[in-house]
Amino acid sequence: MARTANQMRQLYAMCATALVMGRADLDGADDVGFDIELPIFTVGQTAELANIHPQTLRQYDRLGLIRPQRTGGGARRYCLRDIARLARAQRLSQDEGINLSGIARILELEEENRQLRREIKRMQASGEESVFAAGRDGNIVEVQRSNRARLWRNAIRRETRELPGRPASSHASGSGSSTAADDSKSMVLWGW
Repeated sequence: MARTANQMRQLYAMCATALVMGRADLDGADDVGFDIELPIFTVGQTAELANIHPQTLRQYDRLGLIRPQRTGGGARRYCLRDIARLARAQRLSQDEGINLSGIARILELEEENRQLRREIKRMQASGEESVFAAGRDGNIVEVQRSNRARLWRNAIRRETRELPGRPASSHASGSGSSTAADDSKSMVLWGW
């Protein structure tokens, strides 16, 4: 069992090295089965892998650029996501001359972008069209499609009815012809 744990740590260290060198990205690591949130690296290991001083690592932690998880005793443990963020922060700081608040904002936007790409990929992989609705809190949510809902929608399409209070002959205005707009049907659905 100890040998398996040691091999797993070595694989994670190799993945972290590839992330720092720019030969891999978090999406690729996630796709091949790495748990990018697994807190496996100590402060010393993380500083060595990301090629930064441990004190800089602690400063990034205080500023919120990374948020390491804690063990029961309070020791920091870092994951692959943290190492990727550290490497990116180092490149932005040293190569681009961006200050720490700018780096924090860039990292936040890049993570949001990565999450959106993953969501799009998940939706495309489902192979079905998606239906969206407004949630109670005002956010847009994806509605899971079901056979029952599909049958209900088909029944509605077949059973279109005139809205009450509008006589059928009122739109012709006595001319005997009607336009495409006059022939349209309306349907009102009441929600709860």
